[in-house]
Amino acid sequence: MLGEFREFAVKGNVVDMAVGIVIGGAFGTIVNSLVNDIIMPPVGLALGGVDFSSIMTVLKGEGPYPSPAAAQEAGAVTINWGLFINSLISFLIVAWALFMVIKVINRLKAQFEEKKEEGVAAPPRQEVLLEEIRDLLAKKQS
Repeated sequence: MLGEFREFAVKGNVVDMAVGIVIGGAFGTIVNSLVNDIIMPPVGLALGGVDFSSIMTVLKGEGPYPSPAAAQEAGAVTINWGLFINSLISFLIVAWALFMVIKVINRLKAQFEEKKEEGVAAPPRQEVLLEEIRDLLAKKQS
């Protein structure tokens, strides 16, 4: 069982997947910072100084709260619209980046396949004729 696990763990696909997960986590952190620290402050300022991370609807609890964290500490029940909007924008940025990466990979694969097909030479004329004769004889016998 240990040998099977070791074989599974060192296969190329598992290692590639692990590297992808680590890089994806780091990329997610960068995108979250981009959204929360770079994109949303100017958008909030353009919309009248709104801090999106503090936009919420209080369902149960007393009075206005400065942030969802403060509302949670007070035991209030809230719908955190601003945090959802930030998450949605983060998702869209990650999805767009992945789309662009996959698009580049597909283009490179297509170029590789074209070069591979160019490298394959046509068989000599003699072989083509011999294959045609073989096929005709096989057809005639059946």
